[in-house]
Amino acid sequence: MNLRRQETAKLELPVNQILQGNCIEVLQTLPAKSVDLVFADPPYNLQLQNDLIRPNQTIVDAVDDEWDKFTDTSEYDRFTEAWLTECRRVLKDNATIWVIGSYHNIYRVGKIMMDLGYWILNDVHWYKTNPMPNFRGTRFTNATESMIWAQKSQNQKKYTFNYHAMKNLNDEKQMQNVWHIPLCRGEERIMVNGKKAHSTQKPEALLYRVILASSNVGDLVLDPFFGSGTTGAVAKKLKRNFIGIEFETFYVEIAQKRIDNIPEPIFETEIYETKSKRDQSRVNFSELIEAGYLQPGQSLYSKKRNVVAQVKADGTLLINGFTGSIHKVAAHIQNLNAFNGWEFWYYLDGEGNLVSIDVLRDQYRSAAGLA
Repeated sequence: MNLRRQETAKLELPVNQILQGNCIEVLQTLPAKSVDLVFADPPYNLQLQNDLIRPNQTIVDAVDDEWDKFTDTSEYDRFTEAWLTECRRVLKDNATIWVIGSYHNIYRVGKIMMDLGYWILNDVHWYKTNPMPNFRGTRFTNATESMIWAQKSQNQKKYTFNYHAMKNLNDEKQMQNVWHIPLCRGEERIMVNGKKAHSTQKPEALLYRVILASSNVGDLVLDPFFGSGTTGAVAKKLKRNFIGIEFETFYVEIAQKRIDNIPEPIFETEIYETKSKRDQSRVNFSELIEAGYLQPGQSLYSKKRNVVAQVKADGTLLINGFTGSIHKVAAHIQNLNAFNGWEFWYYLDGEGNLVSIDVLRDQYRSAAGLA
């Protein structure tokens, strides 16, 4: 599809709109392969048989909404299969989906997803730092909810994962699949006449990670259970587009007002992106030799200097009679199948300090106008 046709197709989509109606019926109106990311917070089917009573005899404001009521698990399963089928149809071939749930439903959802052909990438656990206590004292406190992150199929070759953005959010440590985030409370919680506008409003911090991790600026994020509009609010703040589907007029009005009150992002795209090495122009090790940054015969070292190899004129390395690329030699001496040589090898600068060849590569990029 050429650029003009892509732009036309985008204009035909109800971008940055809340579509009111039955989620399955509305999903069926959307074009196939049109969405970059889905976040779904479906009904959990967790209706309680009895009231929850606090120790002071007050009643807990639990979920008793009509949208969470099903006659039995078979009806719930049919509903789940129907909306997941439509979501898979509208997802692009390089897109992913997040589905959140509790122990009441997430295992059923996961089974149905796998039966439909989805391929699970991660289960991510939201650990609530301020969970509701178990007032009856008959079970453990439910302090977590689970999210399934999946791609369309096992054969899908590409999907968006902004690994470095997540690492930066986590103090430069690889982010794990347990996220410590408090429940939505305080000013963020939308109240109407002194009561929660939505019983299961998700915190923006949760959606912030989901959207930042698995979409890019300008991408289209679909939420088939829009509720109070958290997905749309965060998408707008992160310079993404959204489509929300919501059945209840009350929620549509709340969500629209919430999103309308968020200013349009005024900063350049660079503010919302985290560049990684994969985004940079490719540079071969041999280019550093051709440009004189390294010399044939020069020694390269491991970080501890216990491994030394010589640079060959053809861009390979020589060590103890073994010759290969910077990656192949680094893997060979560690008895590994593969290893990133840019992270393994160092050279000595004019003052005798070890410097990563990756730093040298960045210097070459800047000098060559490739940065």
